[in-house]
Amino acid sequence: MLNHPNLVKVWDPFVRVFHWTLVLSFMIAFVIEEDFMAIHSFAGYTVLGLILLRIIWGIIGTRHARFSDFIYSKETIKQFIKETLSFRAKRYIGHNPAGGAMILLMIISLLITTITGIAVYGAEEQLGPLASLFSQSHGFWGDAFEEIHEFFANFTLLLVLIHVAGVIIESMIHKENLVKSMITGMKASDTDSHETGHSL
Repeated sequence: MLNHPNLVKVWDPFVRVFHWTLVLSFMIAFVIEEDFMAIHSFAGYTVLGLILLRIIWGIIGTRHARFSDFIYSKETIKQFIKETLSFRAKRYIGHNPAGGAMILLMIISLLITTITGIAVYGAEEQLGPLASLFSQSHGFWGDAFEEIHEFFANFTLLLVLIHVAGVIIESMIHKENLVKSMITGMKASDTDSHETGHSL
């Protein structure tokens, strides 16, 4: 951790529970795929529910949970990535510009993944809330949505790997344990940190 005596509360309980529950649910759904459809579907529905709650919390939640705190301009994001790759990125108490962009990408990707998953479930298994829409032409739509579903599931995994790499690099640059902070909710205060978001 940074050599600073003061700790500040950054991540509220919802954000922390959401983060780790999402990690677990996505990995369960991804690993078991269609081998155990009931578990796969339950994990998928859990992911969708979590994402919808996160969108709501991104509007009405605590300071660092709100989208307004971590949506930055494209120029700011590009500059931050350049500084990160050269190991001189500025420290942010909340989500940094790259982290904020990653959250938005993950939300979009997971929404597409889960919605197309429900469509596949309805078209191929004739189950779920969309089953009635594919009662006559489930074969074609099942194949089409399955391709999209698998693409975005793999794309989401790629985003996860990039995110993990970013967390490791940021932890090294600022000598702090970002994983621990997502468990405890606490981070070392830093008067040089950038605590305000810059809207697009």
